[in-house]
Formats: sequence, structure tokens, C-alpha cells
Amino acid sequence: MSIVKDIIKRHLSEVPQVGTEIAIPIDQTLTQDATGTMAYLQFEALNIPKVKTKLSVSYVDHNISESGKQNVEFLKSFANKYGILFSEPGNGICHQVHLERFAKPGLILIGSDSHTPTAGGIGSLAIGVGGLDIAAALAGYPFYFRMPKIVGIKLTGKLRDWVSAKDVILHLLKILTVKGGFGKIFEYFGDGVKTLSVPERATITNMGAELGATTSIFPSDLVTKEFLESQGRVEDFALLKSDEDYEEVIEIDLSMLEPLIAVPSMPDNVKKVSEIEGNDVKQVIIGSCTNSSYKDLALVAKMLKNNKINRNVALYINPGSKQVIKTLEREGLLNDIKLSGAKICEAACLGCIGMGQNPKPDTITLRTFNRNFKARSGTKEDLNYLCSPEVAVAAAITGKISDPRRLGYYPKIDLPDKFEVGDSYIIKPTGRPDIKRGKMIAPLPLNDSLNENLIGKVLIKTGDDITTDDILPAGPKIIPLRSHIPRISEYVFHNMDNGFAERAKANKGGFIVGGENYGQGSSREHAALAPMYLGIKAVIAKSFARIHKANLINFGIVPLEFVDKKDYDKLKEGDILDIRDTIRLLKRNKKMTINNKSIQLKYDLSNREKEIIIAGGKLNYIKAHLKK
Repeated sequence: MSIVKDIIKRHLSEVPQVGTEIAIPIDQTLTQDATGTMAYLQFEALNIPKVKTKLSVSYVDHNISESGKQNVEFLKSFANKYGILFSEPGNGICHQVHLERFAKPGLILIGSDSHTPTAGGIGSLAIGVGGLDIAAALAGYPFYFRMPKIVGIKLTGKLRDWVSAKDVILHLLKILTVKGGFGKIFEYFGDGVKTLSVPERATITNMGAELGATTSIFPSDLVTKEFLESQGRVEDFALLKSDEDYEEVIEIDLSMLEPLIAVPSMPDNVKKVSEIEGNDVKQVIIGSCTNSSYKDLALVAKMLKNNKINRNVALYINPGSKQVIKTLEREGLLNDIKLSGAKICEAACLGCIGMGQNPKPDTITLRTFNRNFKARSGTKEDLNYLCSPEVAVAAAITGKISDPRRLGYYPKIDLPDKFEVGDSYIIKPTGRPDIKRGKMIAPLPLNDSLNENLIGKVLIKTGDDITTDDILPAGPKIIPLRSHIPRISEYVFHNMDNGFAERAKANKGGFIVGGENYGQGSSREHAALAPMYLGIKAVIAKSFARIHKANLINFGIVPLEFVDKKDYDKLKEGDILDIRDTIRLLKRNKKMTINNKSIQLKYDLSNREKEIIIAGGKLNYIKAHLKK
């Protein structure tokens, strides 16, 4: 069977049919500081003395320069009390550090970050989820999801010089789009797999999140074993080999790919670099959880040796971890980057989520990141391009978007036999009971149980592919508020409609109407939690992105879809909607109707999900079950 089915069978003793809801036990969890605080407050509300997972890690990588360190101190003391490892600010980006130090072939990992599938590069079944699903897993509850369709991605051939793993995933995005992975897991196989290192595989699985996929995974083979040996943990190796049992197969000849680039403002808006080269570039950033490994930055160092950065370009390097920095330094490569004029920053997310490194308006910025949603950079009028480190460095040297193949000799990079492994920035829990809470750690808001009748205004109507960044932006002004829902709720739809929050409060809640793929992008549950706090009881859309739909359910917001998508055009902002008998219809699995508009609505919910919504959210649901 496929690797995915093998892992699921080992955990469940059977492989469910595609589309059926499964409850799978979780081996590992990870959180980052922007999502972790709320997940831990939710776990705390369950009154369970210690976490029940084999391993859980709390990372700080988003807001590492937090004023007063209130959130950091809360996370650190919470981890201490409940049995969670704590990765300190500056130790690195959660996905890079987890790949290096903790991810194991064959284990199941969930993380409160949509790019958790990075660990699929080492053979973990790794899935991005909302924080409330993390809280449930810490309490010993299984993770529920629909058994996805397993799509085999057959890799043949070998990447040519100046073509990278980033081009593999950009190619897939070009042919499948950001909606192409919904309800699917992508499993890579074929002779081409052995030509890719674990960091290269992780680049591909990381950005597979942009396809809307449940996750992506590679085999665990001799390449995996060598990587684990270099990390000093060869005992974690397990062989995972696919028998190519797939519902669908897509074939990619690696030797036929060329350098690609995603142009503003969607990751699937992919072009050949050769087609658009020549445009002036003002900023280049290399890093993020997609391309910040030793292999990525060693290549950058080799390309920059004896080269200077174009005087019109600002080049930033965001390493993935302390380990990456120390290994580059040992190999003498860090100095080559310094001498080029590049700015070496801390090992953190930084510009990827708009925490500094904001580009100037209407100027081109090239980034080796995974998302280029409009304004995600922190600049509303941004021109954000996504590319490989090769393309990024070529632009930094020439000052223009340039095909790196014009640079001539391609430096080959081999991974070291041993990395500079050091876990001094990972704090083991002592069990000390006191938790430090600053004024920004607000009480956890809970939803009321579902009303039988939903009546209210359409507060906003959005188009297709609305992202969680659109619903609740990131950036240095907003991320520090993520543990204070009353304050962060003021920023719901802020960049699209800064009057939304006041309108929602004035109307005591209402409805959101969306288009296709509503809620794509980040796993941030705040994009559901903050609207819940403002009184949103239902979102009506043409279709939903996976994680956001799960988050809506978790917080008791009904995700409804148009039976006839043309009915989307019949609704406008300000309309009063009247939906009756919601609980009765949910229990009977009957369609709902907007009575005063004669519009029929459907939903795709399991019986368990219906119970969660009726209870007013997953936390209410679990607490009720614990009482029983």
C-alpha cells in the first residue's frame, strides 16, 4: 500500500475508505507563538494535569522581538508545568527545527501552523490544524479528519543546474492551482526521489500547503537515514517504501523543469523566469520555513562569493535555525554572505508574516517564501514574487529579475556528514506549577450553543480565494494581540473593510458571504475565533478551504454552501437573512433555506461535527463529554 495508508493502518489497524471521517491518535504536536497561546489556554480549560502526547514542542519564531516578553514568558512557564519542550526565541523556525531535531518517519504530527507538512520531507504524516485541535490532542483525544484521496506524484529524471526543489512545487501549483489539493494527500515516489535531499523534499512538502492539500509526504530511504545520521539521531530512522497504491498519479520529469517564479499576488500565478526577466528589483529576502536550510544558504554563500549585491537592492538572509547558522560558520560560508553586503537576520519568520522587512510600495520584492497574498508582506501596495534561492540571488546580484542559468557555473552543495547540533535553546520541562500571565493574556472566550433560528445582516460579501490574512491580518501591530481576542477582533477584515468590526458589534453579529475557497492559507484559528467573538453564527460560501472550515466548526460557526452557486449573486452586503430550524435540520441532515431569499444551502458535516456546532464549539463539546 501507499506510505500514507501504511502509517494510518499502523495507527488504526485499518485503512478507511476515501471520504469517511477517521479519528487518528497523535504522536507529536508543535505550536508557534502566534497560535500557541490560545491553544494552551484551551488545553488549560480542560483541567488535565499533563499532556498525553509522546512529544510536544512550543516554538517562538513569529514575534521574537515582543515588547515585555509577556507571551514568551507565558508559553515558557506553561510548557514547564504541563510537560512540553520549549524552543526559545532565536533558536529557529518551528518547521526547520522540528525537521532537524524531532520529526520521525512513520509518526503522525499535527501543528498549529499550516506549513506543518514540512516534516513530510522526512516521512512524517504531518498535518496543519487549528489550535483547538492541538488542545484536544494534548488532552489525549484523536484528531478527526476525512480520509483524503492519495495522489501519487511520480518523479523521474534529475533536476538540471540552476533548477531547484522550489521549482518542483511551483510547477505543481501552476498545473493544479491553490484549490487543486483539496481533499488530497500528495505522496512522492519514483526514481527521481533519491536525487533529492531531505531539505529539498521538505521545501516541496512545505509549500504543498498552498495547493490546499491535507499534507504531502516523501518516502524514508537511505537519503533520510544519512540526514538523521548527520543530526546524531540515526536511531529514529525507519524505512518507508511505497507500493504505489494511488487513486491518481501525476508524473513530473525533473530534467524538463526550468526556473519558475510566482508573480503577484497568488502562489499559483506561476511563470517561467525567462519570460519575465528584466524587471527592476528593490528587495530580496532568502529564508522562511520553505527555503532556509543549510543547503539553501550554502548555495547562497557560494553564489555570493566574489560577488557584491547590486547597490539598488536590499538583500536579507533569514536562516532557519541556530544549527544552520553555526554549521555555515564552521564551513566558512557565513563570512562569504557577510562580505557580499547582505543583511543576516535572526533565525525566525520575520518578513514572511510581515514582521518587519516590509517592501516599499509598488516596488518588486523577490522572496523565497511560500505565500505572496496581497499585503501579507506588511505593505498594502506590494509586488511580492516567490522564487527559489537561485533566482533570488541572481536578482540580488543583477538588480533585475534574471534567469540564474545566465550566471554560468553552478555550485554543487553537499550536506555535511555532521551538523553543528546543539539543543541548549530547547528547554526541557521541570513541572514547576506557576504560570506567568501578563495583561495581554486575556480570559478565553467561549461561544453560546447554536440558536434554532439564525436571523441577521450580511455584514460583508467577499470574492473568491479569500485568505486568512484577509480575514485577520498578521504583522507587528496585530500578532501581539493574538492572546487577547477582544482586542484582536477589532482587526477582522481590517485590510479589506476596516468598518467590519464596528458593524458586527452594532448589529450584534450576522453573516459572512464568501466565494470559492473561502479561508485559504494560514491555519490561524483567530480567523474563526475573532468572528465568533463578534457574533458571527454562519458563513455562507461557494466552498471552503480545509483548515478554515475545521476552525469554523471548532468555534461553533456553521459553514454553509450554496446549493446553486449562482445564488451567490443574489446576496449583497446589508441584506437581512432568515434561516429557521437550524438544529432540527442539522440533526435530520436536511438542507437549509434562506427563507426570505428562497436560496437553498447545504453543508458537508459528520454527525460529530454537527454536535460540535450545536454545542457552540469543540471546547464546549469536549467539556460536556468529560463531565459524562
